[in-house]
Amino acid sequence: MSAEKKKDAATVTKRPEVVNNVETLKHRIAEVKEAQKKFATYTQEQVDKIFLAACTAANKNRIPLARLAVEETKMGVVEDKVIKNHFASEYIYNAYKNSQTCGVLEEDPAFGIKKIYEPIGVIAAVVPTTNPTSTAIFKCLICLKTRNGMIFSPHPSAKKCTIAAVKTVLDAAVAAGAPEGILAWIDEPSIELSVEVMKDADMVLATGGPGMVKSAYSSGKPAVGVGNGNTPALIDESADIIMAVNSVIHSKTFDNGTICACEQSVVIVDKVYEKCKKEFLERGCYFLNEEEKEKVRRVILNAAGNINAQIVGRSPIQIAQLAGFECPKDAKVLIGEVTEVDVSKEPFAHEKLSTILAMYRGNTFEEALDIADRLILDGGVGHTSVLYADPVKVPDKIKKFEERMKTCRILINTPSSQGGIGDLYNFRLLPSLTLGCGSWAGNAVSHNVGISELVNIKTVAERRENMLWLRTPEKVYFKKGCTPVALKELKEVYNKKKAFIVTDSFLYKNGYTKSVTDQLDEMGIQHHVFFEVTPDPTLPCAQAGAAALKEFEPDVIIAIGGGSAMDAAKIMWIMYEHPEADFADLAMRFMDIRKRVFVFPKMGVKAMMVCIATSSGTGSEVTPFAIITDPSTQTKYSIADYALLPTMAISDADMMMDQPKGLTSSSGIDVLTHALEAYVSMLATDYTDGLALKAAKLVFDFLPRAYKFGRDDIEARERMANASTIAGMAFANAFLGVCHSMAHKLGAHHHVQHGVANALLITEVIKYNSAEVPKKMGTFPQYQYPHARARYAEVATYLGLPGKTDEEKVDSLIAKIEELKATVGIASSIKEHGVDEKAFLDKLDVMCEEAFDDQCTGSNPRYPLMSEIREMYLSAYYGK
Repeated sequence: MSAEKKKDAATVTKRPEVVNNVETLKHRIAEVKEAQKKFATYTQEQVDKIFLAACTAANKNRIPLARLAVEETKMGVVEDKVIKNHFASEYIYNAYKNSQTCGVLEEDPAFGIKKIYEPIGVIAAVVPTTNPTSTAIFKCLICLKTRNGMIFSPHPSAKKCTIAAVKTVLDAAVAAGAPEGILAWIDEPSIELSVEVMKDADMVLATGGPGMVKSAYSSGKPAVGVGNGNTPALIDESADIIMAVNSVIHSKTFDNGTICACEQSVVIVDKVYEKCKKEFLERGCYFLNEEEKEKVRRVILNAAGNINAQIVGRSPIQIAQLAGFECPKDAKVLIGEVTEVDVSKEPFAHEKLSTILAMYRGNTFEEALDIADRLILDGGVGHTSVLYADPVKVPDKIKKFEERMKTCRILINTPSSQGGIGDLYNFRLLPSLTLGCGSWAGNAVSHNVGISELVNIKTVAERRENMLWLRTPEKVYFKKGCTPVALKELKEVYNKKKAFIVTDSFLYKNGYTKSVTDQLDEMGIQHHVFFEVTPDPTLPCAQAGAAALKEFEPDVIIAIGGGSAMDAAKIMWIMYEHPEADFADLAMRFMDIRKRVFVFPKMGVKAMMVCIATSSGTGSEVTPFAIITDPSTQTKYSIADYALLPTMAISDADMMMDQPKGLTSSSGIDVLTHALEAYVSMLATDYTDGLALKAAKLVFDFLPRAYKFGRDDIEARERMANASTIAGMAFANAFLGVCHSMAHKLGAHHHVQHGVANALLITEVIKYNSAEVPKKMGTFPQYQYPHARARYAEVATYLGLPGKTDEEKVDSLIAKIEELKATVGIASSIKEHGVDEKAFLDKLDVMCEEAFDDQCTGSNPRYPLMSEIREMYLSAYYGK
């Protein structure tokens, strides 16, 4: 080839920098097709490696992508978009991580048949402005899992955040071995370019408005599009009214109603109409008067009769301002009581994708069913419908609802935004951010879109509380003087030969390890002591210990100390067992420990773990948690997995007799915080409740004595040791809450001892969690509605505190905690503790975001917004 021809060829194949016209788009599509041809030859192992890398990258970037989406579109709530992005990566990974998408599916040589997986080719992806990053992540991932290429047509109002999401996934996929250019996008989207990309692709995957979906089906290429939603929720007289109303609010306020499965109307049977209305009012919803309803009607639709973009994803106060009236600043939902169900006559009957809810009354269940059916047929056929009813008492009504509703998702006792997208309230409903509506809505699929689209399936998904757990070490030894008895088992039961002891220099120099090493000598077990652990152990410390472990090659690791020594030992244990493990993966956040993207490696192959507590505080000897600090960023990471549970835990008051007063008080309040947060956690169970209550009572009864008399009060020391371990078992299974999340960051940024940090924050968190009408509640199938106030009141009752109402009892509990803090010498505010005001305020925004994203936040009963975390920090700082 001549030099001139080579130059021409290079010009043709050069990747255009910006796709903003038909010519540059065609160049880009050609590049994606070339990349996809190569990708089609990949093995399952190669694909799965890429899929994992892509999911991990999307997961790690969930917050900045959420912020970008809200900043650009002005729609929704940052924290909720974080959850959407997290869902789109973690839940999609878990749904398909074991799915085969390459090679031979099945083969029967006798009959001469073989089925082989083949990719489609290049897919055109249309992404909506309401979910611009989460939907993009979802489509990227199912594309990569199936060896397809994809080119995105973003919504013009969300192009920046959509492209950022796709680029995040693309960069991770290419780094893991995917062909360059396997994912692409239109930089300057337009109707012309959207039509062109759909025409040139092998298939169209469209999520968006009716016009764009219609274009997808008219493109001449196979298309998977989804219909618009107009979900009605019917509340029967047999329903749990509190759960039903709170579920509707929980769903309707999620990202300000931008999920297409979100309830647009609620239809209530007459017998419970007023009761439901009262519950909506008490939970912070605002009922529009006749004048306000008329004003809202005028802003729901635009001149063309479609949803007014100015209301989509907006808060009630923003919509009220647009309509020309005032509503309470803390209003959650604007409710219009209406009777007309014809969408051509009543805007409230239309899909609204906002915090506006229509409310209808049915004299009987049958009449309510007629209203719900009409709403579906007029505006949301095929999408989603919800029924709140008692499945035991009225199974016939559920059957009638199933038979009548022409929707592909029929949700029972489930918030529809979170329920419709799957896998949150029913593990067997496929997770997806593209929800098919079947032939009823002119769609090609009737189910939640995933990696395989074949037939229409009508799915009925009932809310389910899935498996819970109680996990503890194999053996827990307690009682003053129990250490020698327990350690005998290292020889007699486990036949161990070499022990590696992890502790700190203070305990080592003051003889705390001597009783252990003396016994090991008696049993003929070789030992080595690593005593370089510091408070708030760091990665370099753990790495030094891991190097010593590798050299010594023990078959048992013994941690002696408080939380720092045990945390460091657990991290060293991981590095010893699995030197290839990546710390960033180990610390990866999860929403559900059973669904995490990162699979924790098997522990205990080289060495078993024994933890001996020397302070009555952390409970780390019985927990699957470890905290480690990266000194380069001053970030504290929470690592959690039941693989980290020690085999043997020893809680011996003999090891705790000489705790100084400061450690006694801080660790004691830490125990109380463990108990309280475990008791109100969304994951709390009958199994953990008793442990949490007992631990709390032991703290109130014995911490003042242990603080005042120290080693002279043996009973107090022993009972506080018990309290620490008992509370540890409670929160090891129920998990913790936002108090610990905030304490982790206060400690990391301002060097406040962990127990003290919890003490400075706990009463503010109790006040926050006790709100009867929180802005948001947490998401977990067993947690039906906000009831933290009642749970705190139960603690107060158990402690014998005064109060006739739950509110009075919570006040008594707060007063009792403040009294205890004063008794054991803990300051009443962060400022009084000595944290500099300017330094605190300078770090406040960073602490708020990090606390929101802390692993402990997910199990808090009230789902905290970053602004609310900020308010708690400020109140705790100034002592307000």
